[in-house]
Amino acid sequence: MANNRRMLVLRAVVEDYIRSQEPVGSSSITREHDLGVSSATVRNDMAALEDEGYLIQPHTSAGRIPTEKGYRTFVDKLATVVPLSAAQRRGIDTFLSGSVSLDDTLQRAARLLARITGQVAVVASPSLARSALRRLEIVPLAPGLHLAVVITDTGRVAQRTVSLPASPAEDGVATLNARINEECQGTSLAAAGERVRDIADSPAFASVRPLARSLAKVMDDMADEERSGTMYMAGASKLAQQSSAGLADLAPLFDALEEQVVLMKLMSSLSEVSQPHGVGVAIGSETHTPGLLHASVVTSGYGQSTAQTADADDADGGARRAEPIAFVGSIGPTHMDYAATMAAVRAVARYLTGFVNREEGGGETDGDAGD
Repeated sequence: MANNRRMLVLRAVVEDYIRSQEPVGSSSITREHDLGVSSATVRNDMAALEDEGYLIQPHTSAGRIPTEKGYRTFVDKLATVVPLSAAQRRGIDTFLSGSVSLDDTLQRAARLLARITGQVAVVASPSLARSALRRLEIVPLAPGLHLAVVITDTGRVAQRTVSLPASPAEDGVATLNARINEECQGTSLAAAGERVRDIADSPAFASVRPLARSLAKVMDDMADEERSGTMYMAGASKLAQQSSAGLADLAPLFDALEEQVVLMKLMSSLSEVSQPHGVGVAIGSETHTPGLLHASVVTSGYGQSTAQTADADDADGGARRAEPIAFVGSIGPTHMDYAATMAAVRAVARYLTGFVNREEGGGETDGDAGD
């Protein structure tokens, strides 16, 4: 019973510190929270929580503030993620529904999340490596020149040109196109590349073998070039204006924001792990990023890829993986409002999931292989 009450005291300290950013004393806990015990009992609980590493006392006779361990326990056991209200959800829909493309939607989502949380928002675009092939179109452009148009299940449209010494017959190209779509629909681009290579080696497609092998390389290159996708960021200046921390404390955070590859890896790995609230949270040292030692990262995956892998030994011809195609997240100080941030990140992620899953969703067009 005492341990349960102690956790309630910890939650009260974290919530009050998030709100005031001032050390929290036992008298204010007793006054602001209906715990049914005396100030002395709360003081004893706070001392015990300090001994156990959940709280620290920055100054003698001052109140306590949460430690990284205290925040972690708060997030794991105590925080209640309240769903956004109907009005808030409508606001998200209204703000994002006016977008004209996937690109525009992701940029708007970053700005909206930054506005809601007052923190840095990061939204990644679906990488081609995580996308499944919906359809391939081979378009003749000129003698010896074809355009490969790859349409993915995430709404992206990528284009690459293919040059050949000579043009194959049109009926052979059409037959190859149909076979690729028949065998590769729903597979990852890496797996599609392997299957197209097998098709190229088939005697039935000897007349279009150079084209098929070139298409296989196109799909390999798309998967290899874009394993990370593009990242959209918003809210850094707003965080600097609102933060109570000094510029010296914020400098490492802003330096970390410049390391986009590191952020991409961190937030992507967090979004792939199954979490009780549907979001992942890394606090301070858990980010394994020096610039984020005094920051927290909240992220959620959006969309769901079920692209088949290339393991032909599986009974179904390739295992299906169910994982997010990209992520949306928020970065702020460790004293961020976790419940509100988690709710906002989850809501935006669910909107983006709906957007990319629409069959009629528009596409984002990439340039030629030389881009």
